[in-house]
Amino acid sequence: MKYLVLLLVVGVALAWLSIARRRSRGERGGAPGAGRRAGAHRSEPTAMLACVHCGVHLPRPEALFDAAGRPYCSEAHRLAGPL
Repeated sequence: MKYLVLLLVVGVALAWLSIARRRSRGERGGAPGAGRRAGAHRSEPTAMLACVHCGVHLPRPEALFDAAGRPYCSEAHRLAGPL
């Protein structure tokens, strides 16, 4: 009985490793042509901006801008203004 449990644990571990390896290489399971094409899910890199107040870099969609269009990392830094 203990050998059967050990065999089951080893089988599950191998299946998990196989799935993890396929995901890291970007392969998808299923029928050919199913899902997205290879590379179709990739998007352009997001522009990074530096906060005018403290200099920390953050993605453009997460930045807050003042009336002059300067980027800030938080509302507190936007209210404090540039250094």
